[in-house]
Amino acid sequence: MSEKLLMKGNEALGEAAVQAGCRLYFAYPITPQSELPEYLSKRMPEVGAVFLQAESEVAAINMVYGAAGTGARVMTSSSSPGISLKQEGLSYIAAAELPCVVVNMSRGGPGLGSIQPAQGDYFQATKGGGHGDYHLLVLAPASVQEIVDLTTLAFDLADKYRNPVMIMGDGLLGQMMEPVTFPSEGSRELQPKPWATTGKTKDREKNVVHSLELLPERLEAHNIKLQRKYAQMEQAEKRWEEYLADDAEIVLVAYGTVARICRSAVDAAREKGIKAGLFRPISLWPYPSEALAKLTPIAKCFLCVEMNTGQMVEDVRLALEGRRPVHFYGRTGGMVPAPEEVLAQIEKLVAGRCEA
Repeated sequence: MSEKLLMKGNEALGEAAVQAGCRLYFAYPITPQSELPEYLSKRMPEVGAVFLQAESEVAAINMVYGAAGTGARVMTSSSSPGISLKQEGLSYIAAAELPCVVVNMSRGGPGLGSIQPAQGDYFQATKGGGHGDYHLLVLAPASVQEIVDLTTLAFDLADKYRNPVMIMGDGLLGQMMEPVTFPSEGSRELQPKPWATTGKTKDREKNVVHSLELLPERLEAHNIKLQRKYAQMEQAEKRWEEYLADDAEIVLVAYGTVARICRSAVDAAREKGIKAGLFRPISLWPYPSEALAKLTPIAKCFLCVEMNTGQMVEDVRLALEGRRPVHFYGRTGGMVPAPEEVLAQIEKLVAGRCEA
């Protein structure tokens, strides 16, 4: 491993993408992720790669569509309203089975909202913000180092499944600075992509990439094929972290920035003799439902904490299937919950014996 560098989250993500082999990047500036395109505008030419500021988010995602069709490693990034504008393109890319990485450093909403961190894009990311039956793989880092690690993973998963992968951060993660390390330098060997639209040669026929199927029988068959692929993802790509959850009577469920806050609240609760623990989903889709459900024999209740009005809490309730009460605490509009707030919620639930 290389030496540690102090980097802002957005910039570390850009460097990780370059080192993962990303050679095409199309985006449009929007706070709080603008340091990412700013960093790549300088960095990518240094490795002979292409940086292009598109005229809009819609243009950027369609450039990604075209570049992904050639088999190149390609990325785009934005923040909440910009990701909304990319939804039609993401549906097209998923239907055409093309690999790419999409970054969302989310902010307060709905509408233009604010430039402060939030988690109100959970439904959009995990339930499909575009049309049709499709899924993105969604990864949620909780530190700048994990941003680096999951960016590398995102490109590998995109190629493995020929599917878009979203890195779901927030404005706080994008802006904070932490020490990070990158993998040792060396060329990454990328797998050949015989499906890519690189032209007809004497050794191969031309490839065609599209998402239009006018015959319902063929479109249904394609949808069934996609669902089989998504089922494989659900089996193999669930990721999570547990903290003091083995004996926890109250389990907090949180991801990203909020998970860090909840970890501090868990420590504070333990100091007061309260058996609290934390379950942190790293993959938001596929959601690690089975792992969460395994905590029900000991846990008396669950507390879902989010920077929204209650979105992931639905997946928590689905995972637990009514076996334990699920409570929710959230802040929205760019407000970030403090550890003391979360601890107060823990104490309140424990005093009420975690009843629904």
